Order: sequence, then structure tokens, then C-alpha cells
Amino acid sequence: MKQKIIHSIFAVLALLFITSCNDWLEVMPQNDQTSDAYWQNQEEVDAMVTSGYLYLREMVVDYLIPYGELRSGQVFSIKTNKLQNFQVKPTDEDLCDWGPFYQIINVANTVLNNAHKARANDRTYKMEEMNAHFCEAYFLRALSYFYLVRNWRDVPLITVPFEDDSYSYHVPKATEDSIISQIKADIRAALATGAAKEYYETTWETKGRATRWALYALMADVCLWSEDYNTAITFCDYLLNATSTHAPVLLSTPNHATWFSMFNPGNSNESIFELQWDYQENQTNKLPVLFDNTATNRLYQLSPQLLQDFNNEYGYTVENMLEAVRTMFGGYYTTDPNAWEVATSGYVWKYCGSRTLSDKRTQTYYDPNFILYRMADVYLMKAEALILRSNNAEDWEEAATLINAIRVRSNLEPIDDVTDLTEQEMLALVLYERRMELVGEGKSWYDVLRFGRRANKKYKAIFLDDMVTTYNKQAGESWLLSVLSNENALFLPISESELDANKLLEQNPYYY
Repeated sequence: MKQKIIHSIFAVLALLFITSCNDWLEVMPQNDQTSDAYWQNQEEVDAMVTSGYLYLREMVVDYLIPYGELRSGQVFSIKTNKLQNFQVKPTDEDLCDWGPFYQIINVANTVLNNAHKARANDRTYKMEEMNAHFCEAYFLRALSYFYLVRNWRDVPLITVPFEDDSYSYHVPKATEDSIISQIKADIRAALATGAAKEYYETTWETKGRATRWALYALMADVCLWSEDYNTAITFCDYLLNATSTHAPVLLSTPNHATWFSMFNPGNSNESIFELQWDYQENQTNKLPVLFDNTATNRLYQLSPQLLQDFNNEYGYTVENMLEAVRTMFGGYYTTDPNAWEVATSGYVWKYCGSRTLSDKRTQTYYDPNFILYRMADVYLMKAEALILRSNNAEDWEEAATLINAIRVRSNLEPIDDVTDLTEQEMLALVLYERRMELVGEGKSWYDVLRFGRRANKKYKAIFLDDMVTTYNKQAGESWLLSVLSNENALFLPISESELDANKLLEQNPYYY
């Protein structure tokens, strides 16, 4: 990992002025390593911060989607993939390489360690702007560690940059709790500066760079993971109750055009943070192809059970003569939409659909953004936290109201009464909405893992074991249940090359 960091991350330091979307998204390697001579002005700090977003953007196809989707099986790869089979080995470097996450962490560490040098050399670089860069660095580091802890659990905790060979690479794993504490500390440190921005000069920057809103959403997510429900609710409320005209809001109009605007053209009012591409700047990605049933190099499609779930929702709107919102040509589509009732395959439409109802993007417009956080997610995070923090009727009624906001804007029947529901039934309502609303957005595995692990595995059989075996048909049920019975098997192995390079690392016990 150290060599990857030294020769990849610090190669990012192109001495660019960030003057356009094209510049900001296209910072590419120029130099071999950083030095004190680099930190001369604000633009150089901005270039370093920018590289973190660029590395994160480059991880969407190979990391963020497969890590977040395939193990749950709700979306699966039509090609053999050891993630969805739970057969990843330490020698499968392409599937268990945590190096890219540490590249981003090293970018963040470098900014936090060196930005003051640029301020000393550039009198126009104000304290407020340096602190704003710190906020972005804290966000990128916290987000990267959150991905690491959800995929490997215990990982090395590194908060200083690898700037030359004097820095020891031999770092042992820190516990999951320690990593979570560091993530929360980073977010609080960012907010404590008072410099986290509500918006930038352009919409794409407001949605594509870390804002105060993105920090709130990330903290709520982390607190759900760590079962800190009161704090999760607090940070959800910072978003839900915001009075600023720049705060993101749920797109509540119950029609397809409004809902789909989140994905095409993107950067909608509902968006909190999304990774950016722009075909006008020659920035395209593979997402429209990977989810397109007619593409020769297509990769992903819906599991049979998830297809049935979508067909059931679509059938409700058809029967009641309502407009389909998040279903047909929204969240999914079938090869023959007119034969949806007997369809045997379904595909995520979010990334390949155009602004017209049933036309696909043309190759020129292969630039869909990838959304990491949006307001529907926040509504459902708060609902989940409300259900779990107490058996309080008012909390559960508020949770139902939040769930219904998502359902009603999709022209689906609202939940009428939660009085007689159990905690398990309430949580099932949340998980269902997350499954349908956020399909293909890299959330589903982390959702079932979170639901299954919490409260000393109280609901593991229902929300992890049953969900995976119901939706994941890429491996036999007996094999899946065997794997899921081992806590260590829920996390990835450390790659063999990392173990060879860092003698203080210990392999995840499942992979000995």
C-alpha cells in the first residue's frame, strides 16, 4: 500500500489553477512526490483536495457498486463474481484491495498536515478557506474509513501522511470501535471549524464537494452503524429541519419526471453528495452500459425476487391508474415493458435512462453521476433510528410519517396504522423502502449487514440470513447460511500483498 500511495497519490500534484468543471475533475498525475516546495498557494491545496474526489470517482465501478450491492444479491453480476458467492480469497487482489481507500485517506492527511504551509506563502489564502479545505479533507477521510470498516471491520488507522520513506508502513489493525470513533471525531472537527460550506459558486460543486449537508448525512449514517440512535436523529434533523435556502430537500411531487431528475440530469435539490461526470468536458463512465440489457458488455441485473418486488409495486400503480414513479423506467425496467407481468429479468434504469420516459441515453451522454447521499436516504435513516431508540408510540408514528413521505411521492399506498406492529415489522418497512428506493446506489449490502449485526444480532436470522438467501441466488442456500453463520466471513480478507508488505497485519480469522 505504501508504494501505491507514494507513487500514485503524490503523483497527483499537478500545479493547476482550478478554474472550471473540467479542471476540477481532471487533475491527473504530473509529479512523483510532494515536497515543501509544492505548498505555495491556495490553488495547490485545492488541487490536492480535488485529487481525493477524483480517486473516489474512479472507484465507483470497481469498488463502490460491487462492494455495496453484490453480497446482498438484490443486484447481481451476470459474470462470475466471488463477492456475491462469498468466496473471495486473499489472493483475489482485485476484490480485496483496500489501497484505493487509503490513497484518498493519504490525500486527506496530506492536506490536513500541509495546508498551513500554503497559507504562510500565500497572503490571499484566508483562514476561512483553509478551514474549508480541512472540512473537505475530514469528510474524505471519514467517508473512506467508513467504507473500510464496513468491508474489512478492523483496519489500520493512519492519520499522518506518507510523504517519504521515513514514515513506517508497518501499522497494525485498529478495532472497529476505534475507527468509528475517529470518523465521528473527523466530522465533528470539520463542523467545529465553522467553515463547512452550505453551497459553492456552481451547482455541480455544491453537490460534488463536501458541504455541511454532506457531513450531516455521513454522521447520521455512521451513528446508525454504531447504534448511536439519538445522535443519528440529531444529525438527520439538521437536514430535515434546515431553514437555509441552500439546504437539500425531498422532491415530493409524485410524478416520474420529478423523481427521475435526480439521475438525469442529476444534481437535483434532493441530492446531498454525488460524484460528478460531464460529457461536455469529455468525462463519461460505464454505468449506462453496465446496467443496460441490450449492451454486449452489460454486467448487472435485478435478482428474480427484486424484479418481483418491483413488478408488484408497478402493478399497484397500473391497477389504480396512477403514474409509475420509481418503478417502470424509474428504478427498473424489463426487456419488454409491455410484458412486465411475466418478465424474467429486470435492470436498473437510473443510469441508462434519458430524460424522456422510455428512451435510453445515447453514448454521447454516458455521464450519469453516482449519488452517495440524498434526502430520501436521510428520511429512512431517521425512521430507522426512531424505531430503534425506544418503543415509543410517538416515535413510531413519526417513523411511519417519514416512510410514507417516500411512498406517497411514488404513488404507493401509505402505511395507515402502526399501533399493532412489532419492532421487527417496523424495521422491515424501513428496509423494504431502502431496497426499492435506493436500488443500484451501493447501499443494500451495508443495509442488511447493519440490520443483522445490531443489538447483538437480535434480528440476524430475519434481516441478514433470510434476506441474503431470498435475494442472492448466485450461490446455494446451504453455503450462504454456512458463511453467514461466521461473523468473520461477513468481512473481506486482507489481500496477500498487504500482508507481505506490512508484517504487523493479521489476517481476518475466517481466511486463515
